[in-house]
Amino acid sequence: MHSIDAVDLALLRALTQDPRATTVALAQRLGISRNTVAARLTRLDDAGAFREFDRCIDPAVLGHPLTAFIEVTVHQQELSRIVEELARIPEVVQAYGHSGQADLRVHVVCRDTDHLFRIDAAILRIGGVQRTETALSMGELVPYRITPLVEKLRRGL
Repeated sequence: MHSIDAVDLALLRALTQDPRATTVALAQRLGISRNTVAARLTRLDDAGAFREFDRCIDPAVLGHPLTAFIEVTVHQQELSRIVEELARIPEVVQAYGHSGQADLRVHVVCRDTDHLFRIDAAILRIGGVQRTETALSMGELVPYRITPLVEKLRRGL
C-alpha cells in the first residue's frame, strides 16, 4: 500500500463521518478538486483500504441476533481445507487464525442457542477439527471503529 498522507487521512475521516458522500461532496468538504478525490479514492481502493459493504449490515436485522465466538483446535496440516469448509457455513461471518491454545477464533451469528448448538456441531463434523469451545457474546461494548485511529494519525502528521 502507498504511504498515507494528510489528504488521504482527511478523505478517510470524511468517509467515516459520511460513508455515502459523493465525490463532489467530499471535494467541497475538503476544499480539493473532484478529480483529486476520485484519484485518491481509486488509489486507496486499489490498495485494499476499503472493506466490503456487508460488514455494515447488522445480522439481527436478518433474524440472527445472537453472536458467539467459537475457539477451534485443528490438525495444523489440514488448516487450509478446514478454513475453506468453515467459509461454506453461512453463519460464520469471520474467522481468525491466532496463537494460544486454540488455532482459530470463529465469529458466528445465530437465531438462538439451539441454532448455535447446530452450528457448533457442523464445525465439529469438519474433518481435522479436534475440539471447540464456545462463548456467547453478551453484547458489543466497543463496536468496530477506525475513526479514532485516523484521528490519531492525522494529529501525528
